[in-house]
Amino acid sequence: MKPIKVISVLVLSIFLTSCNNKNKTQTSVVDESISKIEVLDFHSTHRCMTCNAIEANTKYTLDRYFEKELKEDKITFQVINVDKEENEKIAEKFEAAGTALFLNVIKNGKETQINLTDFAFMNGNDQEAFSEELKAKIDAELKTL
Repeated sequence: MKPIKVISVLVLSIFLTSCNNKNKTQTSVVDESISKIEVLDFHSTHRCMTCNAIEANTKYTLDRYFEKELKEDKITFQVINVDKEENEKIAEKFEAAGTALFLNVIKNGKETQINLTDFAFMNGNDQEAFSEELKAKIDAELKTL
């Protein structure tokens, strides 16, 4: 029984390290006329159950609570495979080496990156908790636009 616990802890710590779980916010500037929220779900080619659940629960939350904002492009949702060459630049910009969830809040052209990766992994397999908290985070950022 003990070897299973040791292996589980080892696998989890390697996985979390590879997923680049940094809690930080970064800011940069783009077109000043733009004000919106980009929801970015990064992943690698090989995905675990939790990684798939993060995408599904993010999509569920956006479709359920932000349908109008999605249609108006006030909110956009992108699923990005970091292993694909064409996604290299955006993965580098967000320092995403594996599964990561970001809100990129663009207000008057100024970008603020909010890393939600830790939240996503902690709640990824609980659709209700995930959706409730993600909705609250997006609602708070929408009020600032």
